[in-house]
Amino acid sequence: MTARTIVITGASDGIGASAARTLSKRGEQVVVVGRSAEKTQLIAAEIGADHFIADFAELAQVRRLAAQLKEKYPRIDVLANNAGGIMGKRELTVDGHEKTFQVNHLAPFLLTTELMDVLTASNATVINTSSAANGFGKLDLFDLDSAQGYSTNRAYGTGKLANILFTSELHRRFSAEGIRTASFHPGVVATNFAAESTSPMRHAYKTILNRFLLSPEQGADTLVWLATATPGQDWISGAYYAKRALAKANKQAYDAELARELWERSAAMVAQELDKLDPRG
Repeated sequence: MTARTIVITGASDGIGASAARTLSKRGEQVVVVGRSAEKTQLIAAEIGADHFIADFAELAQVRRLAAQLKEKYPRIDVLANNAGGIMGKRELTVDGHEKTFQVNHLAPFLLTTELMDVLTASNATVINTSSAANGFGKLDLFDLDSAQGYSTNRAYGTGKLANILFTSELHRRFSAEGIRTASFHPGVVATNFAAESTSPMRHAYKTILNRFLLSPEQGADTLVWLATATPGQDWISGAYYAKRALAKANKQAYDAELARELWERSAAMVAQELDKLDPRG
């Protein structure tokens, strides 16, 4: 059986690295994407995988990553949009967007849509790492960059809610072309993803509470399951999962019109970034 090509972002640490190790051991061709060159190279060397470096806080790097992936891989069977994190105080990226929203939603949205021709030709599965923190989110289409009433936890929750909405809208738009997609909550995992945050959540990752958190291997379980099980048979495309089962999300996650509008506004936001590269528009 020919190995499938599985691209995992945020794979230099935590559940992304764990999933990369597990899938590589199963004989898959894993492609490791991370922000830290040193960490990403270490994981790639450990499992004998290709690797790419991209900081999702800069959309030009996401576009470059998509171009590199398309050039090297004519087929991508699974795209796992796993990169993300909870930030600190409100901060704008070089692209002019609130950093939490860009890293957790806009960047994976851009990467996925830039790869869409390869993904549809491959009948690919797209997996988006969300979080139960989506329950803290409140998506305001007129304030996606959180200029009003910013809080660290709400911004993170909104980003994770956007992951779920993106998943359902991706299914609506592209399921007829062979795309299968799911979002999932990995559980509260002992990783350093909150290291840059001023949220009280970060203390759980540095204190005695750490012993009650899931291991990265446990957190990666649902990701690995979605990547290896059969969509339409073992899981439902467009849905949100936790512990390999359908899970309940923020009530906004089930608003089909909101999902459609978020897609349109996200497309406009990343197009604005492209316009900066080409003054002619």
